[in-house]
Amino acid sequence: MKANRILLATFVAVIAFQSGNAQSGKELLNNRTKTESIKVYGECGMCKKRIEKAAIAVKGVQSANWNEDSKYLTIKYDLFKKDVPGNVQQKVTEAGHDTGKYKADDAVYEGLPACCHYSRKQ
Repeated sequence: MKANRILLATFVAVIAFQSGNAQSGKELLNNRTKTESIKVYGECGMCKKRIEKAAIAVKGVQSANWNEDSKYLTIKYDLFKKDVPGNVQQKVTEAGHDTGKYKADDAVYEGLPACCHYSRKQ
């Protein structure tokens, strides 16, 4: 009888331990996002809207937030899509905004509203 109790207690402890580990593993599998900040030049709220819209259009991007003061775009994206940051920068330059890595086409930049023009590097 005593052996049965010990065996039952051991069995319950093993099940409880395995259940806790299974939940931890599941949380790791669900945490497939990475956050990265990218320098993007702009001036106003219209720029913010345009930049964030361009970033969200890239497959794998879950959220995008451009800060007007710091000029950084923070993106959260699927960890397994390694090319997302580069694709975001390309998409943002297509919308007329320079990034730390790419320069927007001059014609596209000139087509932005006057309030969106910023000092560009040569």
